[in-house]
Amino acid sequence: MTQEMIGDLVRQRIRSLRLARGWTLDTLATRCYLSPSTLSRIETGHRRMALDQLVPIAQALGTTLDQLVEPEGDDDVVIRPEPETSIGSTVWLLSRERDRRGVTIAKMRYTSDRAVCEQQVHPGYEWFTVLNGTVKLRLGERTILVHEGEAAEFSTMTPHAVEAYEGAVELLTIFDHDGERAHMPGHRHSGPA
Repeated sequence: MTQEMIGDLVRQRIRSLRLARGWTLDTLATRCYLSPSTLSRIETGHRRMALDQLVPIAQALGTTLDQLVEPEGDDDVVIRPEPETSIGSTVWLLSRERDRRGVTIAKMRYTSDRAVCEQQVHPGYEWFTVLNGTVKLRLGERTILVHEGEAAEFSTMTPHAVEAYEGAVELLTIFDHDGERAHMPGHRHSGPA
């Protein structure tokens, strides 16, 4: 990304943040101690931006200088999951480390080679949807078959285990922090502190 493109992006962000707050040029100018005409020329590209101007503008807009000047790219959007395989299971992380929502999103593939799971109990809720195959969900004394295209949500305070039923199964799951620790121990994804 060229210097000019970054400048255009910063100008667009300043204007967009100002308008999102419903502020006029005068309002923002007062909050960042610049004249409205200087701020207008910054937004329109008729004036070079200086660091001593960008810092108070960012503060007035409730952001940081780093966020204001951060270049755009695909790396903040596209996640390129690497499969982590163990006997009978493969996991692809689909969320970033320390996800701001406090959840871990993963695609999981289980085969019948996977050892029968011991039922676990931990605080929270778990959710998954079956992409391919059938899941054998053991909830306490119950065994529930969850078929392709179906989803399940349950309290993880009930003893539970998720297994493949009659062949491989792929599912998309969302764990809260407690679920991640219980079902993905030793995983590099550490969740919120």
